[in-house]
This record gives sequence, structure tokens and C-alpha cells, in this order.
Amino acid sequence: MERYTVKQVAQMARISIRTLHHYDNIGLLKPAHIGENGYRYYGRAELLRLQQILIHRELDIPLAQIGAILDDPAFDRLAALESQRIRVVEQAGRLTSMLRTIDRTIAEIKGDRAMKDADLYSGVVDPQKQAEYEAWLEQRFGPDIKTDIAVSLRRMDQLSDAKRQAAMDELRTIEEGLAEALRKGIPPQSHALESMIARHWNWVQSSWNQPAPVSAYAGLADVYLAHPDFVARYESIETGFAQYLAAAMKSWAARQQ
Repeated sequence: MERYTVKQVAQMARISIRTLHHYDNIGLLKPAHIGENGYRYYGRAELLRLQQILIHRELDIPLAQIGAILDDPAFDRLAALESQRIRVVEQAGRLTSMLRTIDRTIAEIKGDRAMKDADLYSGVVDPQKQAEYEAWLEQRFGPDIKTDIAVSLRRMDQLSDAKRQAAMDELRTIEEGLAEALRKGIPPQSHALESMIARHWNWVQSSWNQPAPVSAYAGLADVYLAHPDFVARYESIETGFAQYLAAAMKSWAARQQ
């Protein structure tokens, strides 16, 4: 049976030798044996295990969980590969759609063709991420939140393309207005933001398809700061915008009570 050194495995898998050493140190991937020369040697079984480690890692599964999955006596490599294939095909389809969206956006910027604003997000939203976010909300706020999520999603699905686009345009205008206030150094507690935050509150109510008490609106600010996807989105608008928006929302809500 052929044996490979750590350097050879690193080259085949396109990872660093340090990564393989780390996997060994934490017990995730042990070599088949260590030679008298002190070198680590890997066989076919270790290569297959490394393949699973790298696939799971690409699917955003933490290393600690990967070890538990692979060490489970019930682990079935064939079943795992078939399941992973389904996920990869789904991601490939979404990425293909995202690629088309990028190409169409590039063409519009170059003046080659026009593009509807609503099409800017085709393939960009990951259904699995949406499901994970909904699960996160349920875990944080309890099972009753599922009804609110369903109502909100149903309302968005029922909107015409024109109305959905109008809603997104309104949100973009609000967020850009608040980001500009941040750039100008206007404090988030300032009354100068009153009308813009009120517009944001109204937008939230429209999105929820029900009245949003100011206490719930203030709680939404905490959600924005607690979930990394929200933070990343707002920070992409302007550095510090996540904290700024949350502070402005809470300050406005406090003044309404």
C-alpha cells in the first residue's frame, strides 16, 4: 500500500503542511504511522478521511463537529458523499445564478444593457442561510416567532415585482440617508434623524405586515447587532453603520415611549 509524506499529502490536497500538523495535534487526522525518521506517513484511509474533512470544512462545518461526525460509529462515507453532492449541486445552481447576475450587472455598468433593480439579487440569497437565520430567530425568541416569519415571507411573496422593487428602493434610500448622517458626524441620538428613523420603522412594519410596537423595534436593533450576517451587511454600507443604526433605532424608540 502506497504511503505519502505530509509534504506530499499537503501538495495533493492543496493545503499547508501546518494544517496537517494541526489536524494531527487536535486528533482530527492522525497519520497511518510515524517512521523511525520521525516523518508522518499517510495511507488511503487517511486520504479519504482528509477528503471528508475538507468537504465538511467547505460546507462551513466547524472542525470540532467534523471530528464528531467522522468518529461516529454510524458514519457512512457513501451516504455522506451522496448528501454532500446534493448540497454542492444546490450551491452550484445558486452560484451559477449569481454569476449571471454579476455578468448582467457588469453589462449594465458598461452600458451594454439595462437591468431591473429587482434582478440585482437573483441567486444572491442563499436559501440555506435563510433557513439558518430563521432557526436562529426561533432559538433566540421562541417558537412563536415562526408565525411572524411566515407572515412576513408570505407578504413578500405576494408583492408584485414593482411593489417589491419599491420596497427595496425605500429601504436603500433610508439606509443611505442614515449612513450619510454617520459620515457627517451626526450623533445617532440626534433629533435630526427623527424623520428618517420613523421611515425605517414604517418600513419594518410594512415588512412585518403588522404594527411594530416601539419596544419590538428597539429589540430589532439588538437582533441587528447579534447576528453576524446583519452586521456584515450594514458594515458593507459604511464602517460603524451597524452600531450607529442600532443606537439610532433605540434612541428613537425611547423617545416614543
